[in-house]
Amino acid sequence: MPEGQHWDKLLAAAIFAAEEHQGQVRKGHRGSPYVTHPLTVAKTLFEIGGIRDTQTQVAAILHDTLEDTPATKADIRDRFGQAVLDIVLEVTDDKRLSKMERKRLQVVHAPDLSLPARLVKFGDKLVNCWDILHDPPEGWDLTRRRHYIQWGADVLAQIRGTNAPLENAFDAMLAEAESALDFRIQPFDTVNQRPWAP
Repeated sequence: MPEGQHWDKLLAAAIFAAEEHQGQVRKGHRGSPYVTHPLTVAKTLFEIGGIRDTQTQVAAILHDTLEDTPATKADIRDRFGQAVLDIVLEVTDDKRLSKMERKRLQVVHAPDLSLPARLVKFGDKLVNCWDILHDPPEGWDLTRRRHYIQWGADVLAQIRGTNAPLENAFDAMLAEAESALDFRIQPFDTVNQRPWAP
């Protein structure tokens, strides 16, 4: 894809995400506009993962639109194409299900993700876990923060081998979390002992 078209797609996705997530804020103490999250995921894929693929980057920017905004599948397909929609659909939870069931299904379905969806999943979990470590939502105690980061590790354990720099960054975050939150990440082979067991 010519460079001009690449930037046009990325900027169009950023504008679309900003409009769709308008009024939403992150749960951390800073209360950042929600759109900073998908943009940070895309930035993480670019800067840490070395991902230059336009469709993957656009999907990263749009990855929460179907789940958390009024945007429809047709909106994404018409503006950004079926390939981008397919990636977004792979990483979209069914909000009709309970939170714990959605967590369980992310663990179950992770091995079936396409490579672009795995990259978006890695970026999303890395950014979310970093935020839980450094800017947790108000009212989240140590146990809840530990559980979230353990869950993120369990999801990503299923798709190791996707992108070494992203995995190294995630592992560095895990080491920092273990020290700061005073716990130890449990290996994936003990996942059946956790509430989100497959």
